[in-house]
Amino acid sequence: MEFDVILQPENLALFWTGTLNSLALLLVSLVLGGLFSLPLAVARTSRHLWLRKPVWLFTYVLRGTPLLIQVYLIYYGLGQMEFIQARWDDSLLWRGFKEPFFCAALAFSLNTCAYTTELLAGSMRHVPPGEIEAARACGMSRWTCLRRVVMPSAMRRSLPGYSNEVIMMLHSTSLASAVPALLDITGAARSIYSEFYLPFEAFMSAGLIYLVLTLVMVLLFRQAEKHWLAHLRPRPSA
Repeated sequence: MEFDVILQPENLALFWTGTLNSLALLLVSLVLGGLFSLPLAVARTSRHLWLRKPVWLFTYVLRGTPLLIQVYLIYYGLGQMEFIQARWDDSLLWRGFKEPFFCAALAFSLNTCAYTTELLAGSMRHVPPGEIEAARACGMSRWTCLRRVVMPSAMRRSLPGYSNEVIMMLHSTSLASAVPALLDITGAARSIYSEFYLPFEAFMSAGLIYLVLTLVMVLLFRQAEKHWLAHLRPRPSA
């Protein structure tokens, strides 16, 4: 074992940069995916077929295809189309496609958006009818009830499932190394392996970083569940 190579300042800096990029990619993907999933979850539970079916198709395709394929389709597909490349310098809308981070973040955002949409939609369907009846009895309109009762209740109840999605997205950021010029944790390990021919030490170090980040997120979500789901815990009998 030659872990002393990993502890060299330049290699530690490489892993540090990769960790920051992975966390930035995760944060951007979760924020964008979460924001877009809210209206899509409402449409997914709509009584109107013309609203519900397109969202179902979107989530079915994104959840039914590998994330790596989606990354390739955006970076090597959309990003390399002549129509888009010709407008890189003319339009801010298309300029992002020449940036590896943008392409990876777009793929991850769409993927987590699909999973989060279905997660929220399922929680919305299982909001206790009594909560909705009480809101209607207070004179709330359908949209007010959705905004003040259904969505907050569904978001709280989906926390355990969403924590799994966040952790899976953290692990999925390792696929960002498939995009050239984008250095993540796995990409840093690959660079060290290619330079020093130490695959075990390099990828073991990357695995430990992912393990520590996962532990931190599990603890954060556990505290969040204790705070927002305290009313759902069984009370001790007298």
